[in-house]
Amino acid sequence: MESGADAPLRPYLSLSKTLEQVRPGGVIAYITSKGTMDKQNPAVRRYIAERAELLGAIRLPNTAFKANAGTEVTSDILFLQKRERPLTVEPDWVHLGQTADGIPVNRYFAAHPEMMLGTMVREPNLYGNENETACIPLEGAVLSEQLTEAVQHIRGEYQAAELPNELEGEAAADTIPADPNVKNYAFTMVDGEVYYRTNSAMVRQKLPLPALERIRGMIDLRQQVNDLIQAQLDNADDAALAPIQARLNQQYDAFTAKYGLINARSNANAFSSDSSYYLLCSLEVLNEQGGLARKADMFTKRTIRQQTTITHVDTAAEALAVSIAEKARVDLPYMAQLTGIEPEQLTKELNGVIFPVPNQDIYVTADEYLSGNVRQKLREAMQAAAQNPLYLPNVTALKAAQPKDLDASEIDVRLGATWLDKSVIQDFMLETFAPPMYLHRVIHVNFSEYTAEWNISGKSAVSESSVTAYVTYGTRRANAYRILEDTLNLRDVRIYDMVTDPDGKERRVLNQKETTLAQQKQQAIKAAFREWIWKEPNRRETLVAQYNELFNATRPREYDGRHITFGGMTPEIQLREHQRNAVAHILYGGNTLLAHEVGAGKSATRS
Repeated sequence: MESGADAPLRPYLSLSKTLEQVRPGGVIAYITSKGTMDKQNPAVRRYIAERAELLGAIRLPNTAFKANAGTEVTSDILFLQKRERPLTVEPDWVHLGQTADGIPVNRYFAAHPEMMLGTMVREPNLYGNENETACIPLEGAVLSEQLTEAVQHIRGEYQAAELPNELEGEAAADTIPADPNVKNYAFTMVDGEVYYRTNSAMVRQKLPLPALERIRGMIDLRQQVNDLIQAQLDNADDAALAPIQARLNQQYDAFTAKYGLINARSNANAFSSDSSYYLLCSLEVLNEQGGLARKADMFTKRTIRQQTTITHVDTAAEALAVSIAEKARVDLPYMAQLTGIEPEQLTKELNGVIFPVPNQDIYVTADEYLSGNVRQKLREAMQAAAQNPLYLPNVTALKAAQPKDLDASEIDVRLGATWLDKSVIQDFMLETFAPPMYLHRVIHVNFSEYTAEWNISGKSAVSESSVTAYVTYGTRRANAYRILEDTLNLRDVRIYDMVTDPDGKERRVLNQKETTLAQQKQQAIKAAFREWIWKEPNRRETLVAQYNELFNATRPREYDGRHITFGGMTPEIQLREHQRNAVAHILYGGNTLLAHEVGAGKSATRS
């Protein structure tokens, strides 16, 4: 059961936590679904309004994140400034209004329609909710240009940090405004004194002299580590890195000679509240006993590999590799820019490596095109090739990529398979149970595509004198047609008796003997179907072709990650082939399960 002031905001916990991270007067830009602003219940907006001022909001069209997330969702960017103290007056934007077309929206957007970068319409959701709304993009509009314009209308101004008014006497003398160049929750030196920053203030530390000396030493070490990291990020050459690494070595050796390992408890007690303490701990590789095994690679090696931007290549193949690595797709204009070769010539040189997609003005790589439902793709390619010889290579490649057809001996067809047409079951029923001719017009097999349920109408019209219905494939309590219906619906046949309790209540009791007999007949029907299904040649040919079309049409994509570059990753880590391919699967596959065994490097692949 939810209770307390934070209960309304539980679905938006990340927004609440983000507001907690900034000081009063701090500004955040937060992306959220339109439900935050347009939800009928104003509790969430009331909670936000108490704690932050809405400087403005921008409603994005539902296609804004389609390329990244593969889904259409209407989103808002909220610009909020944290309040000094909770607001008691409820602002207008907590409540809903309407657009000129009568679409319900937040009153802020109703008053500022220019901040909606699209048109609000009613659009039923996947669950049939007719009251759902969406912001659809304006035809011909460029989202980046719309955003640039909308941001100009966000009102508000940044408020510099101020010291708390309640500080007096010695506390006020020991507190100064925070230096923006000092990270939050970090020690720093000011005029030879050690200060610690917490949000908008820095407080002078009154600690024993040994602790202050340790802190000063680790502040200097932290600066050297940051300088070395920044130099690598700036792509400094090895000659420029060498003196920085030498200074780091010198300072580390001097510090540890005097105060012990950075990981030592005494140093942790003094410096662990600094947000960079564990960065300094990583300078030491410890053994199982907690002693120093060796210094980290940072002291002697380059640990950050700067990403380099390729601006020119010589061949179409090289251009394709760069396009896949940088754009995650075949971008012919980009490849032409890299090579100076016209797109038409690039496609000729990459014939068989990339393919044009019928009915789409794009090219894709062979591993993408020659995977998925290749039977459907072949039909589309053949239709396109009949109109344009450009697609003839597609047809040739897709024919070679078709899965080998399964024959009848490799296909297991069971009663209840929903891909079977009801006429097949009707034929089996009539041929196997052999009802009188007059019953052919009464007994029918039916199938509902909506509920995936089978039904046999007229099953009770069969005379109890029918041997096949009540003896061979059925029993006195359940005839063959009822048992067939249960089998089609993947149910075990069960026979129940009605009994009356001493208090007069009736209840059903399973009849074990009759149930066992009926289930034996059920197995006999299944066996008869397996023997019958492939017996007739025309039926066998039709069903085999249908099965291959439905269930043997997909060719799995084989992902190749050789072209991917990992900018910023330490050169000491070299991913294996299966890890690179898994990264490619993550980037291009839409959804990925890393089902590698323990020790195969899933953590490195994910990171």
